[in-house]
Amino acid sequence: MAGAVSVTWLFDPLCGWCYGAAPAIHHLAGQAGAVLDPLPVGLFAGSGAFPMNDGFARHAWSADQRIARLSGQPFTEAYRLKVLGAAAGRVDSGPATLALTAVRLAAPADEVVTQELAALEAIQRARYVDGLDNADRGVIAGVLDGLGMAAAAARFQAPDPALLAADRARIAAGREAMRRMGVHGVPALILDKGAGARLLDAGQLFGPTDALVAAIAAA
Repeated sequence: MAGAVSVTWLFDPLCGWCYGAAPAIHHLAGQAGAVLDPLPVGLFAGSGAFPMNDGFARHAWSADQRIARLSGQPFTEAYRLKVLGAAAGRVDSGPATLALTAVRLAAPADEVVTQELAALEAIQRARYVDGLDNADRGVIAGVLDGLGMAAAAARFQAPDPALLAADRARIAAGREAMRRMGVHGVPALILDKGAGARLLDAGQLFGPTDALVAAIAAA
């Protein structure tokens, strides 16, 4: 990729389309000259969280089938039955977002994005593949421990004021970026080559990865 480009990826851990975009995001993170910054927007966190219900479950499963066709990402029967079908479940990305902030704070400076993406991928797969409730703090802590991120897991389970403040700041920054760029949903990519920020068509995240890189280079 000719010339450095800053790429802000707006996402939510419980967004199925963000899960579908994961292969493209991982490919982009490995491109020389692309500085990727994952930024959560709290779509299903705080006041955006709600109890699981049949209407949402039907809508989500229908969308998930389309995402699977476009991205190749798996959505299993375990997820449909145990997560979407959970009578006492909640759609709440607050815990997962807090965990990602804990990972970010614990990671070495040169591994922040790599470790955050690895944690996000594992948290997403726990939900969409293994059928685990990744709104459950114990599930998330187990995922982080399984990745060898014990320090982040411990801090997530007993969040201190600095972690909570950092998490709120990240979500606020993500929401402000949405407002500033006129974004109404995620995933979204904001590109900045030093001459002003612009949005990339999110549909590029579900096509050939080489085409995504070329579109960013040409933007």
